[in-house]
Amino acid sequence: MSNSDPTAVTDALDAAIDAFNETGHGVPNRETAIDTDADWKTQLTKACRLLAAIDDLAGNGYYTASIELCFGATERSVEAYALAEGGDELRDFHDHTHCYDRAATLGLLTRETIDDLQHLYDTNRTDSYYGGRRPTAEQATTMRDLSHSLHTHVTNQIREGGVCICD
Repeated sequence: MSNSDPTAVTDALDAAIDAFNETGHGVPNRETAIDTDADWKTQLTKACRLLAAIDDLAGNGYYTASIELCFGATERSVEAYALAEGGDELRDFHDHTHCYDRAATLGLLTRETIDDLQHLYDTNRTDSYYGGRRPTAEQATTMRDLSHSLHTHVTNQIREGGVCICD
């Protein structure tokens, strides 16, 4: 790093790198609600936690954050299904759309619905993230409904149940 970089930034960056490397911080204080018994359980309970955060943000005007979290919750839910029912490994999910292809192959939803989900992600998540449009309340609400519906469907399709921590 350059000596011209602000110390506050470089110190915060070093601390963040250390935190992810788990060096010098004692015993890590992990998010206890995340189930780490198997990769699929980890992804499913991460989706549960994202959905809880989405619900906390609902109605407070954080449309961008809500939409981002919805895409993440949807992706984690679909990944959980592929890991649980398809024999996939976490390292198989090298991009944000592979999980949708696996979901179609495994019959989670019809190819048409999976294609629509993937198109929604490709077009709108990218535009929401990089584009100049400002997200709307309706977009945030409909994405929240979609992510909850898909998560519930996935949870009901996984043969080994009882892992979802959603209310």
